[in-house]
Amino acid sequence: MRHFHRTSVGTDVVMQQADAFFGALGLATTASAERTRSFAGPLGTLALSVRMEGGHYTFVEVHTDQVGESRLDKNVKKFFVQLHRRVDTRHAMEAGY
Repeated sequence: MRHFHRTSVGTDVVMQQADAFFGALGLATTASAERTRSFAGPLGTLALSVRMEGGHYTFVEVHTDQVGESRLDKNVKKFFVQLHRRVDTRHAMEAGY
């Protein structure tokens, strides 16, 4: 699946957060560059990339090897919530129905 998120958090901070978050899930870094990471583990594999967009936004894109709503995909969404909380500490994760 493909997921994306736009944030005002800088690219370096996003990459540091990704390393910590996905490492805590038991995913190992399989490839690393300045603005891309690949992770693999028991949940599956994912490729994360960041790029500047519109001057002051960071566009975060994540591709997983999973079909449908897997446990890995749910954790990607939790990662996006964690990024959003860095900007708005009052943000709470809640159901959208």
